[in-house]
Amino acid sequence: MSRPPFRRTGSSVRDTAEAAFKSVTTKPIEAPPKAPVVPGGREMVALRIDREVLEHFQEGGPGWQDRINDALRKIVDAKS
Repeated sequence: MSRPPFRRTGSSVRDTAEAAFKSVTTKPIEAPPKAPVVPGGREMVALRIDREVLEHFQEGGPGWQDRINDALRKIVDAKS
């Protein structure tokens, strides 16, 4: 017994699946909304600093992170 010839009619299940996949994968990805910025707020970051520089600011005891921030702020303000 021979099989009848394969005929394409309209859209097959495969065509429907490919169209659905394409419609999902071609949409642009939306960036997540940014968190609101608090004026004068600070942000925690990881920063690599030379050991000597870190020791210099830590010699003054507690508040060394504020002193680093103040030194960086002076540089930024001087360039403005």
